[in-house]
Amino acid sequence: MDNLKFVTAGQPISNGTAGYENAFKILEDLKLDGMELEFVHGVRMSPANQELVKDIAQKKNMVLTAHGPYYINLNSKEEEKIEASIKRVLDTARMGKELGAYSVTFHAAFYMGMPADKVFEKVESTMSEVCKALDAEKNDIWVRPETTGKPTQWGNLEEIVKLSKSFKQVLPCVDFSHLHARTNGGYNTYDDFCKIFEFIGSELGDIALNNFHAHIAGIEYGEKGEKKHLMLKESDMNYKDLMKAFKKFDVKGVVVCESPVMEDDAVLLKEYYLNL
Repeated sequence: MDNLKFVTAGQPISNGTAGYENAFKILEDLKLDGMELEFVHGVRMSPANQELVKDIAQKKNMVLTAHGPYYINLNSKEEEKIEASIKRVLDTARMGKELGAYSVTFHAAFYMGMPADKVFEKVESTMSEVCKALDAEKNDIWVRPETTGKPTQWGNLEEIVKLSKSFKQVLPCVDFSHLHARTNGGYNTYDDFCKIFEFIGSELGDIALNNFHAHIAGIEYGEKGEKKHLMLKESDMNYKDLMKAFKKFDVKGVVVCESPVMEDDAVLLKEYYLNL
């Protein structure tokens, strides 16, 4: 990546059911940079749509990312669910590679009442299987466990960064709204955002800041963490200082907007960032 790209989480809301071709036209008209493909209910796309999306993205120089299914839990107590979860991560990575995507992300695990260090060991072990399989297939797409929005979900910032240090193909997907929600209002000042970038840079090196993958939205939260996404201006998410921190650290990569009307907030973020 040579700069910071701003994309929508899925097809723009204003596209309705018009399909991918019109969706990319809307993104182009809004001067947005691409789309995160939402495979949250299963990694399915018709061959015709695969060809269409790949072709349009290449011709219009738009970036693609992909979000894996919600049903992933690399720390399940049932072995068959772990195997199914590994397959879902692999399926997402394979589809991403086929479409020419930049990276893929997913929610990795739940604590399931277990000590955090034991859960980390389990997630690390299963991610090793994922990376070995992708390496054998010569699939070098970035694979990114995402910071999660509830304290019951594995995936605080430190855990995601620590896991990334174990595998050359793994980097974080930092969902700033999730970090804000899982801490019931933390991670929301300019200094907080700068410390996140400093931490990632010092632990993972410049490669992580030059190949970033972020999620941002307004968010409602409580003591148990994330409740639902909101529009940025309807929430207390301090997106202006976050954009200033992105600019200060010259972060390059993709910012995915997950607000309810994601194209509107993606434009808001991009315009604010470019005017800094």
